[in-house]
Amino acid sequence: MRQVTGLFLSDAARLNERQIDIFDDVMLCLLEQVETQTLIHLSTMLAEVPLAPREATRRLACHEEADVAAPVLRHSQSLSEGDLIEVAACRSQQHLLAIANRTDLGTALTDALLMRADTNVCRALAGNPGARFSDPGYSTLAARAERDEAIADSLASRPDTPAALLDELFARAAKPVRTRLLTLAPAQARGAMRPAGQRNGPEAGSNPREPIDYSEAKAVVLALNNEGKLADQAVNRFAVRQERQNLVAALSLLATVEPDIIEPLIEQSDGYGLMIACRASRLNWNTTQAVLSHRKNATRLPPQEMARRRDAFEALPLSIAQWTIRFDPAADFAAKLGLIESADNGSGAQT
Repeated sequence: MRQVTGLFLSDAARLNERQIDIFDDVMLCLLEQVETQTLIHLSTMLAEVPLAPREATRRLACHEEADVAAPVLRHSQSLSEGDLIEVAACRSQQHLLAIANRTDLGTALTDALLMRADTNVCRALAGNPGARFSDPGYSTLAARAERDEAIADSLASRPDTPAALLDELFARAAKPVRTRLLTLAPAQARGAMRPAGQRNGPEAGSNPREPIDYSEAKAVVLALNNEGKLADQAVNRFAVRQERQNLVAALSLLATVEPDIIEPLIEQSDGYGLMIACRASRLNWNTTQAVLSHRKNATRLPPQEMARRRDAFEALPLSIAQWTIRFDPAADFAAKLGLIESADNGSGAQT
């Protein structure tokens, strides 16, 4: 194997596609017959070759030994994004970490990595300037950042981190951390970063309501959560009994947002924002329907409209719901659900 590899490397720049395929066939035959150290050497050599034998490189990338796979996973240009996504779906965290350190990562690949990533992989992705993230990907990293300052620092330092996400990170951070985040954040993003007490504040001259004390409700739902009982049944009970503070605290904990994000959604007559909050909380449709229907002064919706909302609710990806409720609470909720239509004064349907 070492002789074949040396021969290939000596002529790699002059070989045509057919000749590379011949080397590929020979290497594939030998791969099953050599020891791990030779495979590590082969992976290290092929990782730096722009046109390395494709199938042999794929076989090395999928090897169960991370030391064998890591060099090609980290550097090889012969691996397609599909190859890397396949490895990310089934191999170890060491394999994922090698991929996370590549110089160029598209959103489909980072999404695949984040589905299984541990803290080290998340740190590597957040700190990789060549990694690009979808909105759900940013949402996943932001949730990790609440428990890991290294990820929070990396997100604050990235010029492509959405301003809404930086605002949320800053609002949730402890005072000592805020100063560091402000220092790390790009200058153009600092204006959007406000402490939690300043978010969604009343305009000058208005008469804000006395803030509701959710401390007791938070204690109730936290105890249920610690017992593994904060799920559909508990939330359904809060809704039916119109235990508003417990309901707000439960959705807040399940969706990992502050109560002041959930509270105004209960007041909205159309209920679209509340539907997204329930989806972000991993609740089922029956619970969501109870939450919508048992609000004070809730409008009774006709069965056809309720069925339409159920279909939209179940079609909404969980990651999109979580991103929206955490980082874009002023979004057009009807648009997120795909429930935009002209008002029909004759039918009385909600729009």
